[in-house]
Amino acid sequence: MGGRPSSPLDKQQQQHLKGQVDTLLRNFLPCYRGQLAASVLRQISRELGPQEPARCQLLHSKKLPRVREHRGPLAQLRGHPPQWQPSFCVLRGDGRLEWFSHREEYENGDHPLGSTTLTGYTVLTSQREYLCLLDALCPDSSRDHTQEEPDPLLEMPVSFPLFLQHPFRQHLCFSAATGEAQRAWRLALQGGIRLRGTVLQRSQAPAARAFLDAIRLYRQQHGQFSNDDVTLGSDAEVLTSVLMRELLPALRAQTLPGLRGDGRARAWAWTKLLDAVHAAVLAGASAGLRAFQPEKDELLAALERTIRPDVDQMLRLRARVASRLKAEVQGPLESCLRGKVDAQLPRITQTLLSTVEAELAAVRTLLTQGMDRLFRLLRGSSSSTQLRKELMADAVTTFLQLADQCLTTTLDCDQATQQLEKVRGRMLKKFQSDSSSARRRFIHSWLLCIFLPFVLGQLESSCKAKLLKFEGDVLAVGSPALTIEGIYEDVVRAFLLQRINRELKKALGARNMSCILDDCSEEPWDQAETGLYRASPSSYWFPTLVGKIVVMGVLSSLRTMQGTVFRAGAA
Repeated sequence: MGGRPSSPLDKQQQQHLKGQVDTLLRNFLPCYRGQLAASVLRQISRELGPQEPARCQLLHSKKLPRVREHRGPLAQLRGHPPQWQPSFCVLRGDGRLEWFSHREEYENGDHPLGSTTLTGYTVLTSQREYLCLLDALCPDSSRDHTQEEPDPLLEMPVSFPLFLQHPFRQHLCFSAATGEAQRAWRLALQGGIRLRGTVLQRSQAPAARAFLDAIRLYRQQHGQFSNDDVTLGSDAEVLTSVLMRELLPALRAQTLPGLRGDGRARAWAWTKLLDAVHAAVLAGASAGLRAFQPEKDELLAALERTIRPDVDQMLRLRARVASRLKAEVQGPLESCLRGKVDAQLPRITQTLLSTVEAELAAVRTLLTQGMDRLFRLLRGSSSSTQLRKELMADAVTTFLQLADQCLTTTLDCDQATQQLEKVRGRMLKKFQSDSSSARRRFIHSWLLCIFLPFVLGQLESSCKAKLLKFEGDVLAVGSPALTIEGIYEDVVRAFLLQRINRELKKALGARNMSCILDDCSEEPWDQAETGLYRASPSSYWFPTLVGKIVVMGVLSSLRTMQGTVFRAGAA
């Protein structure tokens, strides 16, 4: 397309963005320090509490999450002016996409023409949908896009397109040669996007949990209670998304009128400008977090030394303050739950339940099909050594472990098939047990994720003022691990959990409720207040293959539900 920004970011603009990043870090890091303390307290309290045996029956895979590498030829829109040109693209196992002019450049180890991490991208395979997206980026009420001449960018229809769209980065436009190649690339790219987007959610480190909580609280302090896609990616990428959302209105007002071109040309130029801004902000955020790393390491070590000896006293004080605070906020909180939550909770619970069950059924089908393929290979092979190699390459961890126990070199193919049939039955029983537990925990935690920010936003004006009278009690402890805001949030969460547990009892049956409560109360702050625990999708990122696939499969639906809840509350 013809339109481009009049110039890249000049020194004054770069300096301005650096100042914006510095301001964000100054405001965010105190919140992060506080959540590091809270996270250490949470971890210590969990260690000192009763240790329940693991309930999962499937064995945990020790392999780190990776994307299956994918490579092949694609046409790519690039150059000045942009033209469709042949490219050889490579999706790396860490979710990074690279493109070369020719396959030989890749095979020779040459540097790629370009590369990008896939964090935050969306894959579109409809040319019409993508053009509508471009039209919406820079709306011009004086023009009718349906009457425009064919745009130079896409003047020839693309049969098998792959458009990578990002809210703050330049779009990437590819085209496959066949529908089969398009589908293979779409699945591979979506896998890379999911992997890159869940870096922090998959981490069990206290610092990762603290960072996500700090981002959420920072945004709430700025009046943003919805739980959108801002937490996708690494810590630096998340901070960049936060600041880009803050900068976007001013960027639109100051820059869009000066962009050359009309319609989609201006939209294309706008994405290129956003990409330059995003790169500058990401570089500043990365540098700021690297500079904070030594302080963070020292702080975590110091918190471990100071909190562990006093953890019992802290938890007792927390329970007393929570009990008093509960009495203060119960009235407006119950009113909000009755008027805003109770009407929507059954519908959303059923939607979650049906969605998760469909995903679990799909996973079971894939597992069964994979094992069937192994049996067919075995029946057609005379070599047990070859069989074991196939198993190691294609089966999941539990099936491999059980199969390894029963397969010996003395078995012929028929005997091995009989043994593997028994293994399949055992593995599917374990799968059924774990998938049922995963379903309960997933729905429980996502109901919290959907409704808790909404309820906190509804109570912001009526309950926050009540917290001031309790600050002295918490400050007297002298530890940043306890804050009145954190205790208040747990009180709200406990009331909301009563609603959620009641609704899940209706949806799943009373016999399942004990499992729900056992599975979800993994972080009791104290024995007297067993309902006050913290739960979120990040804390229940299932370690099994099943849980990962289910979580990845329904995230977009859950984001839509959150938006529906907030719109209904506003109405």
